[in-house]
Amino acid sequence: MLILNRKKDESIQIGDDIEIKVVAVEGDQVKIGIEAPRSVDVYRKEIYIKIQEENQEASTASDELINLLKNFKKE
Repeated sequence: MLILNRKKDESIQIGDDIEIKVVAVEGDQVKIGIEAPRSVDVYRKEIYIKIQEENQEASTASDELINLLKNFKKE
């Protein structure tokens, strides 16, 4: 993991298209702004993990449905 120190109004550049800027520091909270192309999805990590879990559940349900349909066709 790369760890960088930034102050208010300082940025981190990722590649040519993504900039992360420290907008404010209030107590133990840091507010950041992210500029990225619309084609890049940006999520809070807890939301990203939830999306991945739901996608996995949907995939499992689809596999189960396909197996049920295969067995139904055979009968």
